[in-house]
Amino acid sequence: MDFQNLAKEIVDNIGGKDNISDLYHCATRLRFTLKNDDKANRSAIEKLDGVITVTESGGMFQVVIGNNVAKVHDAIMEQTGLETKQANTESGKNGNLFEKFIDLLSGIFSPVLGLLAASGLIKGLNFVLGKYEIIDPTGGTYRIIAAAGDSFYYFMPIILAITAARKFKVNQFIAVALAGGLIYPDLVNALNAKEALSFLGIPVILAKYSSTVIPIIIAIWILKYVEGFFSKVLHESIRNLLTPFFCLLIMLPLTLLAIGPVAIYTSGLIASGYLFIYNLSPIISGIVLGACWQILVIFGLHWGFVPVMLNNITVYGKDSINAMIGPSVAAQSGAALGVFFKTKDKKLKSLSLSAFFAGLMGITEPAVYGVTLKLKRPFIIACTMGAIGGGIAGGFGSAAIAQVQKSILTIPVVAHGMTGYIIAYFFALIGSCILTIIIGFKEELSENETTNAVKSKDIEDTPIIARDSIYSPLSGNVKSLSEINDVVFAGGAMGKGIAIVPEDGKVYSPVDGTITMAFPTKHAYGITSTSGAEILIHIGLDTVKLNGEGFISFVDTGSNVSKGDLIAEFDIPKLKELGYDLTTPIVVTNSDNYLDILPLRKGKVVHGEETLSLIV
Repeated sequence: MDFQNLAKEIVDNIGGKDNISDLYHCATRLRFTLKNDDKANRSAIEKLDGVITVTESGGMFQVVIGNNVAKVHDAIMEQTGLETKQANTESGKNGNLFEKFIDLLSGIFSPVLGLLAASGLIKGLNFVLGKYEIIDPTGGTYRIIAAAGDSFYYFMPIILAITAARKFKVNQFIAVALAGGLIYPDLVNALNAKEALSFLGIPVILAKYSSTVIPIIIAIWILKYVEGFFSKVLHESIRNLLTPFFCLLIMLPLTLLAIGPVAIYTSGLIASGYLFIYNLSPIISGIVLGACWQILVIFGLHWGFVPVMLNNITVYGKDSINAMIGPSVAAQSGAALGVFFKTKDKKLKSLSLSAFFAGLMGITEPAVYGVTLKLKRPFIIACTMGAIGGGIAGGFGSAAIAQVQKSILTIPVVAHGMTGYIIAYFFALIGSCILTIIIGFKEELSENETTNAVKSKDIEDTPIIARDSIYSPLSGNVKSLSEINDVVFAGGAMGKGIAIVPEDGKVYSPVDGTITMAFPTKHAYGITSTSGAEILIHIGLDTVKLNGEGFISFVDTGSNVSKGDLIAEFDIPKLKELGYDLTTPIVVTNSDNYLDILPLRKGKVVHGEETLSLIV
């Protein structure tokens, strides 16, 4: 794959580098914060070779790449020079508080997910090696491996100080020095010795800050304003010296005296609150989390759980959320494997197999976006089996000793209730695969297969029977819905069909039937055919804003029409002059009632020619 070219295409279609306020990546996604979302051509990006899908959530424009995301990210950074630009750029975007909170968490934790998962895997491996006495749990080998796995968690305040400083636009070196002060050896020794310390006569409440999450994030947020104040008031000749001087001299005592103790207390409340809910019913907790986890991931809302998981590990030494959501990851992987065995489409077979292996490694985006969610039933099956698996894990009291990707390799990290977790994981994996094979799914034919199916001389001998035909309501050029610049129609949310770029301003009825909706703005018409097909003709994109200007309607809601009756006219020159895209979607809004809806035309079409075949 040409990563340089893919990077260039993404940047071009996202509105250029000047439209990018921030960019980072997680395990599978490029996460853009854009200055103007309207400049991004989502449908064009989704069609790029190497892009799985595009999603928008948490105030971010997310391009799902898969395992090669880091290479595409590096190519974008190399081409645009964004790394240096971002440090002085504000997003300029508004959003509700919840979206900003999710964006904040993802920005802080995403850059360290790989290291976080690797450290957890090392901890799990060392646990197994020591528990089964493969190595001496008191010997040097065990202790050195433990140091490799625990170093990330022990020095987490320092690592998060770097990512938080980047997110809050704070000097990273000041942030690291502040975090280092929290775990300074003399203060740690004072805590262990239970010494009474004070600062300028004010008692200091000593606490353990290694492995903590909340204290350093709050401290860096406040540091943003302290640093900003001194950067403004100090003369440039002394700014570089005195800004760090005052920041550290103010922020470390302030953190030890107030921010840290309050944050530690808050951490305890969060942990106790979660434990209370969990103890009400571990099984129900597991069912709910297992069922909803992949839905939360789709919308980017799973980031809200990351600090809770890490906080549980810090406070209790283990976390049950990790264990209860692991089966949901396995279930998506199993459903993808079921699609591999069930489908006859070669492209889908290849995609589902690669998605299965990615899912085993804990990366579900290829399975969810590329396979199960598009086919619907496999996704529902996977969510159901994930719920059952989560309930099993909850019932066994399964809990992880580290925060990791939920892969088959990280099973040893679930050191508490491991047997139950293994049962839950493989039950969800195998169950989803088997149910997907048994229940099946509606499979969309590829373009070549569609053409062959329509042209085949033996089509009348197959169990597929054409129930209805839809004729072109316009003269013009046929386009695929996925090509048009409207995410609702392009994504198939309104139903299957085609789009036509009109050559004249006349719209004719495509079927015999009834006008079920003639919009007052005269730009769109709903028609129900005599055989039950519900058809929407939407003249142009965003033309509802014209409030009927440039349109003439010849029908009303309830009018009976025959195929070829003139139902509307529109002024093409005037609408183009006003800047409107006249591409007209023609969709079957009750597409789920049919096995498939096959486009029969490409390129130029004349009104009255057969364009869609509805299959049962």
